[in-house]
Amino acid sequence: MPFQPTKRPAITGARPVPSKQPPSAYPTTRTLKGKCHVIDGDTIVISGTKSRVAGIDAPELEHPWGKKSKFALIKMCKGMVITAEIKEEVSYDRIVAKCTLPDGTDVAAELVKLGLALDWPKFSGGEYAHLEPGDARKKLWRAAARQKGNMRAFHSEVKPKRNSD
Repeated sequence: MPFQPTKRPAITGARPVPSKQPPSAYPTTRTLKGKCHVIDGDTIVISGTKSRVAGIDAPELEHPWGKKSKFALIKMCKGMVITAEIKEEVSYDRIVAKCTLPDGTDVAAELVKLGLALDWPKFSGGEYAHLEPGDARKKLWRAAARQKGNMRAFHSEVKPKRNSD
C-alpha cells in the first residue's frame, strides 16, 4: 500500500517556515544577467528567479523607510542589465547574489551609502559597514533589531505619531 500523507488542520496566523530546499526557479548557471523587477529594498527578480541582494538588510515594505529603499533600488536599476553573481546560500525562497550595474557599481554598496540598507556582517563579513551613514542603524532600527535577533522589536506595531496641535 503506498504512503498516504495525513491531513493536518491549517494553523491560522502561522508564519511560513523557511525551506531548506533551493527555490524552484534555481538557475543552472552561477551568474544571471538581465533587466530586473524590484520586490523590495533587497530583493529582485531576474529571468523569473528571485534573488536577495547579498550582504545587506533593507527594511521591509511596511516598516519605516521600506518603500524609500524599494524605490531607490528601482531608480538605480531601471532600464539597466543587472549582473547577479550567485552565492551558495539560499534565503527563504530566494537565491543570494552579489548584484552589479553595467558599470560595475555594487548595488548593495549604493543602498548602504544612501542609508536605505544596513551592512549585515553575518553575511557580508563587514564588507559594507564602513559605508553606513552615522545615523543609519538608528533610522533603520527594525533591520538592526533583526540582525541582533530581537524579533519582538522587528515585528512590533508602529503607532502613528500624534500631532501636537
